[in-house]
Amino acid sequence: MASPNYVAPGQFRNLRACMVCSIVQLQTKFVRDGCPNCEAFLELANHPDAVQECTSQVYEGLITLADPSTSWVARWQRLDGYVPGVYAVKVVGMLQDEILQQLEDSGVRYIPRDGSAADDDG
Repeated sequence: MASPNYVAPGQFRNLRACMVCSIVQLQTKFVRDGCPNCEAFLELANHPDAVQECTSQVYEGLITLADPSTSWVARWQRLDGYVPGVYAVKVVGMLQDEILQQLEDSGVRYIPRDGSAADDDG
């Protein structure tokens, strides 16, 4: 029995990464279920246009996290507190101003996943 997160080799071109949390999933999974970390404020489920605006097919590197709460890699990538899964190291793309405003209004501190943000945690 295949895992619910199994991606057949021919489906790799349909993978997308969330530009907010960097989780990588099939485009159809984003449309069907939304983002498991960001759904409360991005509302991607059943909105294919929103999936196109908030996810990217262009990303670098993959990290598989089984337990983000205890992983030093999760802390380093600012993924602690997210669900277990596969995450991109970098996600290329820019969110539209309306979405950035929506994040701010929801109290979400947006950290660009393309490596352009300076590290201000330390």
